Amino acid sequence: MLQQTRVEAVKPYYARFLTALPDVYALANAPEEQLLKLWEGLGYYSRVRNMQKAARTVVATYDGQFPADPAKLQKLTGIGEYTAGAIASIAFGIPAPAVDGNVMRVLARLIGDRRDIFDPALKKEYAKLIAPFVSPNDPSAYNQGLIELGATVCLPKGSALCSSCPLSSQCIAHREGTVDLIPSPKQQKPRKVDPRTILIIRSDREVLIEKRPDKGLLAGLWQLPSMDGHRSEAEVLTHAAELGLDVVRIEPLPAAKHIFTHIEWQMIGYQLTLSAISQIPAGTVSASLERLEADYPLPSAFSAYLPYLQKKKRKKN
Repeated sequence: MLQQTRVEAVKPYYARFLTALPDVYALANAPEEQLLKLWEGLGYYSRVRNMQKAARTVVATYDGQFPADPAKLQKLTGIGEYTAGAIASIAFGIPAPAVDGNVMRVLARLIGDRRDIFDPALKKEYAKLIAPFVSPNDPSAYNQGLIELGATVCLPKGSALCSSCPLSSQCIAHREGTVDLIPSPKQQKPRKVDPRTILIIRSDREVLIEKRPDKGLLAGLWQLPSMDGHRSEAEVLTHAAELGLDVVRIEPLPAAKHIFTHIEWQMIGYQLTLSAISQIPAGTVSASLERLEADYPLPSAFSAYLPYLQKKKRKKN
């Protein structure tokens, strides 16, 4: 969960996840819908799918006992060199290096290295560099201390707190005044802009949702129906008629955007109210608002439109 998500954001998800799936057997056997619902809001859903694949391997290959060997850990789906080192050192007390982005930044500044810290080859080089220094007596404290140093003191983008750093006297970048130049800024590729039209198709008690393809962005997740491009009200009504939907009212919804790693959705929306959902288009399901909340994971990409799913309060006479 802590990969690509802040600690404070993770805490309630972590507690809820462990309550629902308290051990590796529960995780291995969890239905996909439950798994994705528990992950709803954390993004990068491939992470939890990889967790389940790893759990199934642990159950099938290691009789439910998580391996401590970093080499075996790296063979589990979703676990790379850094995560394997972190698990081995923190959970099992094995002196293995754990080099994440924060540690990369600390080491690059410490030795005055201006190479690209996003280069996987450099990450392996740094792991070998610090491996002899990982404390055999308390590898957990060593690795967590180094990670925390990068997360709270040796900060990026001109925010480094060198006066509070225990390594400042040994740091080449600090001595040479190049802290703000190391690491070299990563050249960001421009995101692809993807205009979309989001549809809330509902009756008073139910809403239509559809499942995304099994591969690609947000693979296999449920979503609000959508159309490519920014569509006019007339185009949306024509589309609804082609689906056999009897629309009694259409309302425009505010524009919104959601940024993925390499794609930016620029969205407009419409709420289509039906007298009843009597015909369900292929590839969609009709869910009550209660079931939608409890059973169907909707990605945070649609968060701007989720408040419109709530029932409208009836005015009192």
